[in-house]
Amino acid sequence: MTDKIYEEEKVARSKSADIEGRFSTLHVETHDVYDEEESGVDPVYQAKARLLNDAFQEIGMGRYQWYLFIVAGFGWFSDNLWPIVTGLILAPVVNEFGFEGPFLKLGQNIGLLVGAAFWGVASDVWDGGAGGSPNAVALCSLAAVWSIGVGGNLPVDSAVFLEFIPASHQYLLTVLSIWWAFGQLIGSLVAWPLIANFSCASAADCPRDSNQGWRYFLYTMGGLMLLLFVLRFFVFHLYESPKYLMGRGRDAEAVNVVQLVAQYNGRECGLTVEMLLEVGSGKTVSDAKDETQIAMNTSATAALFRQMQMFSARHVKALFATKKLAYSTTLLIILWALIGLAFPLYNGFVTYFLATRGADFGDGSVYITYRNVPIILSVIGVPGALLAGWLVELPYLGRKGTLAISTTITGVFLFASTTARTSNALLGWNCGYTFTSNVMYGVLYAVSPELFPTKDRGTGNAIVASANRVFGIMAPIIALYANLATSVPIYVSGALFILSGFIALLLPFEPRGKASI
Repeated sequence: MTDKIYEEEKVARSKSADIEGRFSTLHVETHDVYDEEESGVDPVYQAKARLLNDAFQEIGMGRYQWYLFIVAGFGWFSDNLWPIVTGLILAPVVNEFGFEGPFLKLGQNIGLLVGAAFWGVASDVWDGGAGGSPNAVALCSLAAVWSIGVGGNLPVDSAVFLEFIPASHQYLLTVLSIWWAFGQLIGSLVAWPLIANFSCASAADCPRDSNQGWRYFLYTMGGLMLLLFVLRFFVFHLYESPKYLMGRGRDAEAVNVVQLVAQYNGRECGLTVEMLLEVGSGKTVSDAKDETQIAMNTSATAALFRQMQMFSARHVKALFATKKLAYSTTLLIILWALIGLAFPLYNGFVTYFLATRGADFGDGSVYITYRNVPIILSVIGVPGALLAGWLVELPYLGRKGTLAISTTITGVFLFASTTARTSNALLGWNCGYTFTSNVMYGVLYAVSPELFPTKDRGTGNAIVASANRVFGIMAPIIALYANLATSVPIYVSGALFILSGFIALLLPFEPRGKASI
């Protein structure tokens, strides 16, 4: 009996070695971001992660990944749509309710902060319900609630997308920012006829029945979000992350997911449970097969528990496990925080500043307003996202170089916009910084999850996104109490972008051509 077991194990190891040999040709071109000494990641986990990376490289970029590109893009879509929504409804709601506009932005930013840390699922209901707000307090409160769901989209979606794409196509995480432009475009085009035709002219005479446009707009956007929710959760079947399963000792389930993705793509994959066990925990194959009988708890309570687990001390400490990893994590937090303050600071002050400097923005017509935002600025974002996907793969430039250059140039464009004295001049500078900022954000949202190990990626994404939202909250507070005519906030905003560009060059890891673990 012992001889028979020995022969079976010998055959299994021989088969595993043959498959690993075939994988190794792929692994040469998709090295890990970290060496073992740099990552602080358990070497067994790292070895298994390499096998999973090589398996997805063998499967290639197929139908499942392209569908995932679409449904994950809904997160980018909503992330840019809802800040635009708040800006578009600001004038009519201020006319009707007579409150300080920055309070609406403040409520939204607080919600975005909560959502970045603890992702919520109620956004699709609350954004539609906000259309029935009877007063400013209700609207600001519901804006905070819908933003909880919005704020959690990108940290989750970027991590999920990265789990399933082969290393050779990780640049697509950058290209996903193309959905930002679509979010801004759709939101602005829908708002144009509704708000322009169903809003009161001024605060002097603005009863509710003559100011329904912004409500119609929120109902429409809420309905759109519910449609996207149905597509994401009922039409497209999203598998659990293989690395998530593997990291919890559920190797058989991880292999099963990889095989299901391969089958979905019409491909074959040589990954087996034996291959993971050989570098792993010492379980028997029969033990691993028994794991497939354990159904994952997908209840809301279990999902909340898993989300809370991300903030355990163990996951946070793992992001600072070595000096180099701690340095990388710290720089990412600083980058997200500075950029989180810089953009809303500029947007909150620039129009007031330019008006005090004698800028003439034309007739203020609805045509000018909506032409500039949806038709021109939104379209400018599309080539920016595509260019970012190409630049991050260039030798000697990569993620770090692209992020540094695009962030610095964005700051330069913000400085230059202070020279505008006409609507067209301001539009020209805005086109410049919209283009470069789309490149910047595309790289930033991609490089962060690439630099966090999978088992701690959720925590890392939540921390940097929270830093971004915390500093974003400061901008409307400054706008409430500061002198809006001063030029200092705008110059500070431009300086923050330029400083962030230099900080990006200090990142110790370059993910280009390397597989995320």
